[in-house]
Amino acid sequence: MVKIEIIEERDNHLTMLLKDTDRALASALRRTLMSDVSKMAIHKVRFELGTVEDNNTGEVFESVGSIPDEVVAHRLAMVPIPTFHEDFCFLEDDPANDGLPRDEWGSPASQVIYHCSVRGTEEGNLVTARDLNVLGEDKLQIPDEYRAIPITKLFAGQYLEFYAYAVLGRGRDHAKWNPVAGVSFTARRIAKIEKPRKAKVLWDLDLGITSKDFKSGKLDDIQKVELLLREMHHVGDGTARIADFDDAITFENVPGEFIFSYDTDGSMSARTAFNEACKELAVRFAGITFQFSETL
Repeated sequence: MVKIEIIEERDNHLTMLLKDTDRALASALRRTLMSDVSKMAIHKVRFELGTVEDNNTGEVFESVGSIPDEVVAHRLAMVPIPTFHEDFCFLEDDPANDGLPRDEWGSPASQVIYHCSVRGTEEGNLVTARDLNVLGEDKLQIPDEYRAIPITKLFAGQYLEFYAYAVLGRGRDHAKWNPVAGVSFTARRIAKIEKPRKAKVLWDLDLGITSKDFKSGKLDDIQKVELLLREMHHVGDGTARIADFDDAITFENVPGEFIFSYDTDGSMSARTAFNEACKELAVRFAGITFQFSETL
């Protein structure tokens, strides 16, 4: 049974230690996070075209901009949309689609709609994710920390109005539905002092790790080992100290233990992404078990 120990957790970041496992499972978890955990993303945009007149000034605005609509749509697809898996189904699974052509699929059960209407100014008006207004519950509004994401800039006589439709999808179908980034895992390592006198070359640099961090010649604290690995660059290849240091400190892998870390794009918390990945893996493994039982 795999054991998990949380090393560092923030809303959009998670670093954990996987114990009693192997690279195959860690790799499966990595691929599942990137490809199979579903998230909301804007997949269709309806732009309003034509001209509008300001009732107060009489100024006429035209639906033109400095970048094409296709580029605006691409930028919108990358904006993190709050994802609540229990509240929505996939577009193709929406029961309200019965009898409708595919281009008319979608209801509040499977999609979220955002509206944007902005006019340009002489000095230029920056359109950001803040200008996306959800037509639904407030919890689906773009989170504050991502509302400054730029979309385009409008100048005098220009306006932009559109309706953007967000639906659930998976990263294996398009990168806009990938909820995580920087997903990686490495074997957990322990540092050993092989040559105490020569290790003094590193201690004399007065960096973060000192000889006092080692107990019985070993350092096994995960975060301190990671810091030591970075500090070893001061005495490693390409430095004038490499001969004097002479591999005074070595590292060895801990069998069956891996440090796993990743960030999310803001559409969901790191813990939610991990829980969803575990659910996906459980379903997949159950399916494989069933196929084996049927075959054998």
